[in-house]
Amino acid sequence: MEKLLLSIICGAVVLACNTGPELPDTSIMTPVLALERLPVIFDTDANNELDDQHALAYLLFNGDIFDVRGITVNATFNGGNIQEQYAEADRVMKLCRVDGIPLYRGADSSFDEIKATLDQSNFDGHVAVDFIIEEARTTRDQTLVLLPVGKLTNIALALMKAPDIKSKVRIVWLGSNYPEPGEYNQINDIPSLNYILEQEVPFEMVMVRYGKPSGSDMVRVTPQEIRKKMTGAGPTTPPVEGRHGDTFTNFGDYSVDLFDHVDLHGDPPSRALFDMVAVAILKNSSWGRITEIEAPILQGQEWEERPENTRKISIWENFKAAEILDDFYETMSEPVLATRH
Repeated sequence: MEKLLLSIICGAVVLACNTGPELPDTSIMTPVLALERLPVIFDTDANNELDDQHALAYLLFNGDIFDVRGITVNATFNGGNIQEQYAEADRVMKLCRVDGIPLYRGADSSFDEIKATLDQSNFDGHVAVDFIIEEARTTRDQTLVLLPVGKLTNIALALMKAPDIKSKVRIVWLGSNYPEPGEYNQINDIPSLNYILEQEVPFEMVMVRYGKPSGSDMVRVTPQEIRKKMTGAGPTTPPVEGRHGDTFTNFGDYSVDLFDHVDLHGDPPSRALFDMVAVAILKNSSWGRITEIEAPILQGQEWEERPENTRKISIWENFKAAEILDDFYETMSEPVLATRH
């Protein structure tokens, strides 16, 4: 309720103060108060498919809820190397018209390949990892949320290099079909996940569960719905070239283009916005169910339960897809731009 009231107050103040020529687009609100905003670092393989881009836009358009400290990228199996992942995140940030929020290159390779080089100043991913550590060590009233929606390499490296930050962060990861094997983010770097499962750090897994009603795979949209809801959505920006060509002047039109260039699944043909769900449950925890469990471990591709384990983690499941998507579209039509103070 406090966040809702804050949002209303922020909106009222901005609309009252920005009716002049400096801000002709009155559909955009900029937060003027920083009270209660949740500090977040978003860690993404932005060029993998299309859910990362929608999750990032949703985060950046909830500036009254989130204090976005920065964006870090990593490279997974799809979407090219770290530079291509960086370029896509930069493209989305420009289309969201954010200012002052930094973007950093992270790990191109895997946790096991990098961990022995952490004592070197220029190890693979050092820019993002060092940024995560610096932000975690910053004194603040609220715990810093690390929000990885790809592989966990950058996060695991930060914990290994700076163990003191374990008590200063909360990790909310979009990944895993637990208790079943598989899932894209998980298999991209299993050792990084296993490392985090063994550390005393708050860790929450937002379930994917392909084809299961309890997973974020159920938060699905069709291209027709995207075209209807997203065309023209978001603030107007200078032209930005999309990854499939053409140029765009708002995120909504880029969203439509992303759906025009992706394979669809299911009946009706659609695509899940997995990563966006992780942002949603941070905004409103009632949109999913959280359960604490004894931390399991992966043996190869299979989960091994450890019922006697004193180390606990949490899993998020059973998401309210309709409410999440309604809020997503409302946010796209009335964005509050994220700013870093």
